[in-house]
Amino acid sequence: MSDRSPHRQEARRAEVYARLATVTDPELDEPLTELGFVEDVTLGSDRTVAIGFRLPTYWCAANFAFLMADDMRRAVSTLPWVKSVRPELRDHMYADEVNRGVTQGLDFGAAFGDLASDEPLDALRAKFWRKSFERRQEVVLAALLAQSIEPARIVTLTIGGLESMQLSSPDWARAKARYVARRHELSDGGAYQAAAFVDADGRPLATNELAARMTALRGVRLNMEFNSALCRGLLAARYQEGPPAGEPTLADFMPGGALAPR
Repeated sequence: MSDRSPHRQEARRAEVYARLATVTDPELDEPLTELGFVEDVTLGSDRTVAIGFRLPTYWCAANFAFLMADDMRRAVSTLPWVKSVRPELRDHMYADEVNRGVTQGLDFGAAFGDLASDEPLDALRAKFWRKSFERRQEVVLAALLAQSIEPARIVTLTIGGLESMQLSSPDWARAKARYVARRHELSDGGAYQAAAFVDADGRPLATNELAARMTALRGVRLNMEFNSALCRGLLAARYQEGPPAGEPTLADFMPGGALAPR
């Protein structure tokens, strides 16, 4: 089958979107594809991939935009048939710098020069990795507690034991997979007999710490979900699109709303 046949092109486009679905907004920990940030994908005859993407405002943080563009390039570059990847940020005050830097393989400082922030991108990645770990953990812990599983049992679960559990929560499988992926990153993978629930420094949780930890983690999750609702709303307003069906809006975080702090 020719590389340029419609069937092959559509199959490859689907592969690209599948890889892009693994890339998350660093601050929100949600896939760029679900946030509506990825606008289009163009496959070149020379096995190049161009990815058009947008952000909620013209002035979204340049370092976040750079991280997302570079993560998209890395993710799609893992496909064996891809020769090169060119993310293209649109409608942004630093689009030229981001696009040039990522395409040329520059680091953030080289791409932005004096405009670069003092915080290294690796430190920024680590900060948001921690928040995503905590958000994902809170969702899984809440699901376990909602099923009346005792805290003493929860804190003794291993990674393998957690993976084998089946619960009735509708989104359980996805939430569990997302958390386990982060948990494996913390232990370099393969440690199925290690404690499933640890803090972001790898220290196992104790039964008497669980209630306080849940309170702290809920604050992290609500903050990220509020920012997500804000970004979705800004994106929808900017491009005259309605919010995705079923997604929380800012009204959910107002007093009396479904996600308002209790």
